[in-house]
Formats: sequence, C-alpha cells, structure tokens
Amino acid sequence: MSIPVITVGQSREDLVGGLERLHGPVTVVRRCGELAELLAACQSGLARAAVIAEGAKELTASLVDRLAAVGVSIVALSDDPEEERRLRSIGVVTASLDVDSATLASAIADAVGQLPVQEKGRRRAEAPDSGFADPAAELRPGGAPQAKEHMPAGTGRIIAVWGPTGAPGRTLVAVNIAAELAAEGKSVILLDADTYGASVAASLGLLDESAGLAQSCRLADQGLLDTESLKRIAAPVFAKAASFRVLTGITRADRWTELRAAALSSVLELAKEIAEVVVVDAGFCLEADEELSFDTMAPRRNAATLRSIELADTVYAVGAADAVGVPRLVRGLAELERAVPHAAPRVVLNKVRAASAGRSPEGELREAWDRYGPGQGIEAFLPSDPEACDAALLSGAVLFEAAPESALRRAIVKMVCAPVQQNRKSSVIYSRARRRLKR
Repeated sequence: MSIPVITVGQSREDLVGGLERLHGPVTVVRRCGELAELLAACQSGLARAAVIAEGAKELTASLVDRLAAVGVSIVALSDDPEEERRLRSIGVVTASLDVDSATLASAIADAVGQLPVQEKGRRRAEAPDSGFADPAAELRPGGAPQAKEHMPAGTGRIIAVWGPTGAPGRTLVAVNIAAELAAEGKSVILLDADTYGASVAASLGLLDESAGLAQSCRLADQGLLDTESLKRIAAPVFAKAASFRVLTGITRADRWTELRAAALSSVLELAKEIAEVVVVDAGFCLEADEELSFDTMAPRRNAATLRSIELADTVYAVGAADAVGVPRLVRGLAELERAVPHAAPRVVLNKVRAASAGRSPEGELREAWDRYGPGQGIEAFLPSDPEACDAALLSGAVLFEAAPESALRRAIVKMVCAPVQQNRKSSVIYSRARRRLKR
C-alpha cells in the first residue's frame, strides 16, 4: 500500500530524500511552503499523511479533526517538550527534528493504519475518537517509537438533554437533573451547549459574560486545557449541602463557531475526569449542514448538539405534552435516529396537564403515544407546575430550593435519582442557594 505524504517547512533535505531512498510505502508527493497550502492539498485527496516541520504552532484540534475526516494523519517535528505535549493532546504524532528516515516512515505508516480512510467530504458518524486521532508514537532520534502519551479516559458519565424546537423545557430539565444528582452526593458539572439560546446562566442567576464553555473550547482547541484549568473556568453553584459546577453557554448566538466539535469532545472528556456526572443542555437543531459538506474545513452550525448526543451515555428527549409538542417530538426523534443512530433516547413528556391532554393526561398521552409514537415507550411524565418554575426562575434557584414539595420536582427526582434519595428528606431541600462566580 502506497502512502503519499505532503511536507511543509524547511525540513532537512536528507530526511525527505531518505524517505524516498527507503523504497517503502511512504512517498513524498509535494513540498508546501506554508500550512495553508498543505491543508488545501490534503483536502484535495492528494495525501494520506502530512509531515510538518514548520508551522506546528498553528495546528488546532479542529484542524486535526477535519484532516482526520478526510483520512489524513499528521506528524509534526519539534524538540520543544511543551509544544510536543500540546500537539499530542490534540491528536498529532510528534517526532524530533533529528529523527531518522526509517523511524519516521514507520511512524507514518502506523498512524495512517490507525486512521480509517473516509470518503472525501464525509463527516464521521462515530464519536468516541472524533478530533483525537490516537498518536502512534513519540519519536526520539535513532530509536524506535516509544509508548504513546494520551488523555486518560474519565470515569464519569454524560447525560445529554435534548428536545425539538418550541421550548419544551430542555434547560429546566437539565438544570434540575444536575441539582438533584448533586443533592444525592454526586460530583456534577453542567454544560450549556445550546448554540441558539443558551439560558443556563440566567436560570441559575449567574451574571456571567465570560461564556465558560466557549472559553474551555478555545483552550482545548489549542491543546492547553487541563483539569485544573477546567475547574477554574467552571462556575460553582453552592447550596447548603450540595454543589455543582457550571460551564455557561455562549452569550450571543453568532458565537456558535467557538464550539467546535473536536474541542467540545476534549472538554467533555476532561469534565468526566473531574465529575461523576456531566449534564449537557443541548440545542434543538440536528441538521448536519449538508449543503456545506463539500467544504470539510467549515465549522458546523450544530456540531455542539450533535457531538454532545454522540458522546452521551444517556440521552433524555424532552417534548411538550400538548397537541403541538408531541408531533414535534415524534418528528424530532426520527431526525435524531438518522443523525445519531446509537443514541437510544429516553422519552420525557414535560408540562403534562389535564387542560391540554384530557382528564387523565398520562393515560391519554400514553395511549396516543403507543398508537402514533416511534416505538420506544415514555420514560417519564413531568407535570406542569408554572408556579414552581416561576418561583425558581425569579430567585435564580433550582426546584429543590424554590419549591421542594412540588410535583414537578418529585417527578424529576423519580426519573434520575436512586430510591434512597427519593425517600429521604435532606436539609438540601429546604436550603437557599448561595452562589458565587469563581473567576
């Protein structure tokens, strides 16, 4: 199998010539003067690997992700330990400037072998490795590839809360899932990944203009985010006997380009290291921007939503329990199955009330769902409780603080918490929140 390679920068002539003299599978097909030229050549399908001798500082996780999507692996030459660490964290294979040709060729072949060739312009449907091509090796002069350095997998689980257009209550459910799990004693971090109308900060009374998730994604894209940085960025929300962290959403919808898929993947992986549960408030739109698919380097408008659902261990699909909300949810679930086939969402009907569903709303809704729904059953019915919701929003509190005995709060507890928590009256329930923004 031939491996065409593109190089950029003033690498040693004997290195390039050495690759050719090996008469192996690795063949240098073009030498580029700058990184932009290299990226264009890679997108054209000219190469399977890129060797970067200069310009590695311009590499980001998003660029690596996009090149991986068209089947191109990257090897960067550097002798700066900090820069090597950064490059490896975003999925780049690193090699010394003095690496010999045979070792470099072997590493290129290994890296290409680990990265499946994909049809040009097609985005990856499987998420676990998106944006983080596993580095084949760390190279040293004259030696064999050493043990690779990689980001340790976190032990936490991800819960994504999604729902169709029309304000079915995604943020309400996500915020209170995070709060109830924190009250149960779990470490929790809440992410606002809604790129159309982020509202977690407002719901919790956080006057935050820094857009914590966007800030984290910028650092992750450069390979500079670690667990300590993530803890500093995440705003803590405190109650008497519980607390959780929040990565607030973008402050304007036009900032959606800051939430790139590869960077968000890194943020979620690091969040799993510092929290037992990561709750994501996702946006509604699942469109894959197919009209832009010819431009594989273009950012995706709905990448944050799609990536959050792809990486989630549990997906709650929230719909409004009325004549408009239920059909929207049915259509949305069909779109979700096409966009993320492995998601297996748990259906939650919110705002359940007799006025919109009949005298026995749960029975009527279940009967209608069994007849017209997409097949999976309904996980939970959340009753309409506008007074409790208004009290919580007005005070910037969660339901267990503003309305601890509300039927809505009890339904959310039943849905997500262990039985011991459901039957226990904790002082958390009757506490008032004390919040501060940690910068």
